[in-house]
Amino acid sequence: MSAEHAAGPMSWASEACTLPTSEQPLREAEFDELFATAVRGIERRGPGLLRLELDPTEPAAVSSAGLLARETSCCSFFTFTLTASGGRLILEVGVPSGRVEVLDGLAERAAAMQSRWSSPVSG
Repeated sequence: MSAEHAAGPMSWASEACTLPTSEQPLREAEFDELFATAVRGIERRGPGLLRLELDPTEPAAVSSAGLLARETSCCSFFTFTLTASGGRLILEVGVPSGRVEVLDGLAERAAAMQSRWSSPVSG
């Protein structure tokens, strides 16, 4: 999937998603908000595992946890692990081998949104 395609509407939602079609763009916008405002780093740890370092703040943790709980109710194939430790907030997203393309799209979307909204680091 190209980065251009990843930035389009409904680019990574799976056909297995049980969220009503009319609500899927709203959910994708929630993920875009998370990616644009809270993601500090992206690491692919294997075909079925993505690791996102998030802004280690309470608002980021609370909003992420709520979004992840809502997402697992419609796309139960995702495994989300949110860990706060040592001043870091890490989100690991896992999928089974049959859903790697969904994780590919999610990773591309996160990278596109992060680069769109992040400012250069000075120093």
